Amino acid sequence: MKQASSAPTLALIAGAATWGVLWYPYRLLASAGLDGIWSTILTYGLALAVGVAIFPRAAKSLAGAPPMTILMAAAIGWSNLAYVLAVLDGEVMRVLLLFYLAPLWTVPIARLLLREKAGAADLGVMALAFGGAMVMLWKPEIGIAWPLAKAEWLGLAAGFLFALGNVLVRRIQELGDAAKSIAIWVGVTLAGLAHLPMSAMGAGAALQLGADHGGMIAGIAVALIAMSLAFQYGLTRMPANRAIVVLLFELVVAAVAAYLLAGEVMGPREWLGGSLIVAASLASAWMERRR
Repeated sequence: MKQASSAPTLALIAGAATWGVLWYPYRLLASAGLDGIWSTILTYGLALAVGVAIFPRAAKSLAGAPPMTILMAAAIGWSNLAYVLAVLDGEVMRVLLLFYLAPLWTVPIARLLLREKAGAADLGVMALAFGGAMVMLWKPEIGIAWPLAKAEWLGLAAGFLFALGNVLVRRIQELGDAAKSIAIWVGVTLAGLAHLPMSAMGAGAALQLGADHGGMIAGIAVALIAMSLAFQYGLTRMPANRAIVVLLFELVVAAVAAYLLAGEVMGPREWLGGSLIVAASLASAWMERRR
C-alpha cells in the first residue's frame, strides 16, 4: 500500500504538540526541587534505557553509524538541554519564539549540507510563519525583538542547534528512525552530564528527588520516546525547509498551555501571530499532499 503523503506532516504536528506542553512537567519537577540539568539527565536517561531495551537492533546499528551521527546527536542533545533550562527560567512564549527563529538558520544550513533549494512557495510559507513569530514577539516598549536575558539567549542557541540537527537527520539516511532517536537520547544525556558542574545539587539529593517523583519522570520519558520517533519519521521524509514550518505549530500549543497552566496571558498580537503560524502549518501540509 502506498504511504499517505500527509503522514510525515501529521507525525511532525503530533510531535510538536507534545513538545508544546512538555515544559510544564519539567517546571513541576523544578518546583519540587529538582533542577533542569538533573531532570534532563533522569528523563532522557530513562528514555535511553527503555529505547535500547525496545530497539536493541537499532542500538547495535549505531556501532557502524557515519561520523555525522555524532554531530547530529550533539547538536540536538545540547539544543534539548538548553530548551529545558530556558523554559524553566524564562517566559515560555518568548523563549519559544526565539527558539523558532530556526527557519533563518534552516535555509542556509539545508543549502550547505543537503543542497536543497527553497522554491518560491516554500519561501512564502516560511515568510508567513516567520511573520507570525515576529508579530507575537514584538514588544512596543523595547522595539525590535532581541534576547534580554540568559533564558532568551539559551532559546536562541537551542533554535540554531535544533535547525542544524534537523538538517543532519535528513542527511543521515543510513540509520532508521529508532536508531536516530537513540543517538539523540545519548546526546541529550551526555550534554546533561557534561553540565553537571553547573548544578548546585549533589547526586544523592537529585536521585532521591527523582525516586520521589518517579511517576512523573517515567511519564516524561514515555512522551519523549513517542515524540522523538514521530519527529524522526517526519524529518527523514520531508525537506528541512518545510519541516521547520510544520514544527512551528508547537508555538500555538505552547501559547494555549502557557495561558492555562502558567497564567501567561496572550494579547491580540499573540493571537494574530499564532493565526499566521497555523496558516503556515496548514499551507505546508497542503503542499506536501500535492507533491
